[in-house]
Amino acid sequence: MAQNVTNVSHTEEVSSTRRVIAASSVGTLIEWYDFYIFGTLAKIISEQFFPKDNPTAALLATLATFAAGFVIRPFGALFFGRLGDLIGRKYTFLVTLVIMGGSTFAIGLVPGYKTIGFFAPAIVFILRLLQGLALGGEYGGAATYVAEHSPEGKRGFWTSFIQTTATLGLFLALGVILTVRQTLGVETFTDWGWRIPFILSALLVGVSIFIRMRMSESPLFAKMKKEGKTSANPLAESFKQKDNLKMVLIALLGATAGQGVVWYTGQFYALSFLQNACNVEFVQSNMIISIALLIGTPFFIVFGSLSDKIGRKYIMMAGMLIAVIAYRPIYTIMYSDANLKTKEVIEDKTVNKMKYEVKGTDSLITSVTTKLYTDGTSYKETVKKKFPVDPAVKAAMPKDKLKPETKKEVTLPQNLYYKMIGLVLIQVIFVTMVYGPIAAFLVEIFPTRIRYTSMSLPYHIGNGVFGGLVPLISTRLVEATRPGPDLPPADPLAGLWYPILIAGVSFVVGSLYISNKTNNLDVE
Repeated sequence: MAQNVTNVSHTEEVSSTRRVIAASSVGTLIEWYDFYIFGTLAKIISEQFFPKDNPTAALLATLATFAAGFVIRPFGALFFGRLGDLIGRKYTFLVTLVIMGGSTFAIGLVPGYKTIGFFAPAIVFILRLLQGLALGGEYGGAATYVAEHSPEGKRGFWTSFIQTTATLGLFLALGVILTVRQTLGVETFTDWGWRIPFILSALLVGVSIFIRMRMSESPLFAKMKKEGKTSANPLAESFKQKDNLKMVLIALLGATAGQGVVWYTGQFYALSFLQNACNVEFVQSNMIISIALLIGTPFFIVFGSLSDKIGRKYIMMAGMLIAVIAYRPIYTIMYSDANLKTKEVIEDKTVNKMKYEVKGTDSLITSVTTKLYTDGTSYKETVKKKFPVDPAVKAAMPKDKLKPETKKEVTLPQNLYYKMIGLVLIQVIFVTMVYGPIAAFLVEIFPTRIRYTSMSLPYHIGNGVFGGLVPLISTRLVEATRPGPDLPPADPLAGLWYPILIAGVSFVVGSLYISNKTNNLDVE
């Protein structure tokens, strides 16, 4: 009889934990979706919200706006972390979800640069800051909430489901974008269809709010609040007490900074590199990332569960070290496989087409060149020259206003397409090694009364600042090697030095100062 009661109790505990995981994960997944559709559509957004005179400057400005959402995340971590330790986990990350969803929906409604000028990028910038603040409070709440519901010895396993939401959010963003693009067509999508993924966010957030409203408070926090043991000043306790501040710094420099750059290199920078350095066609490049993410995502749970058995430290440090060693060789192969200079063109398969049309007071000449190479690679170059019909107006215009708009697209053959998926998948495995165990690691090193605040700050500085700046800093490093404005970069792999350096520093600090032991989640 006692055995049956024990079995029923265990079954109820697992069922309850699964409900907690589902409720937390759905909201976190949607918040990541909201956050990543902006980065995924960076190129189109740069054309919509910034002047088209200088495409490179517009892209950098968009990446800077994207990065601003990451840089602001630590402030969100402090603000919402404090609320979470004062009033509770449940209601705090319910508020963050509403802010995130509302900001994303609003981005889809902001008029473009042609309509309202510089107000367009200014409004988008403010909305990105709101997104960053909300996300700063979301992750710590979800990870803490799940960890405080998880049974002892299974914390790495259960919290790893939260870790999958960031990648699944990116995967969902890519899926929605590709579906809308394929349904509407390229021109319509570029014109206004890109707004649909942002607007759809309102529906997703509504569903998530309904689910989260039905959740109960964390049992550890509820017990502590009932006993009157909550912190009166979580910020002061987290960062003024020497021992706790030491753990915050170790968590940041020894774990989350390296984890952040590995995460963004293996997913966002990989996509940016495929599209900008390798010129891989939009749909194909997104499919490469999507398939690699789909195959690699279960490994978050594999490594999270493994960390329950052998400890968090060894897995995270191994992921960072292997990434540092492997990045340059992997990206060298990626660049080489898409580099047309190493391929032999089939001359009689080259086709040139030209179209002339008048649109209002402007003339538009569109020339399209397609090429086929012996290894099966195909290439399409579209050049659009737009200039006034009136010769006098044309003569008076600055030369930079008359520069043609060039779009290059490389479509890989099947064998190289699968190879590219494999190369990105390897990077995703690095991500799962450093990211799978980190939620359990962070919640275990801080006490319950200040856990939300203490773990949120190093996580969001590591991911929001060190990791979130990967696309911008890496792009700037590559641009710095460009000998002239119309010349290719001397070193297209220069952007990798930033994540390699940060991951290397984290490996050294983490190896020296992080313990491999797991701790109990004490209420004190």
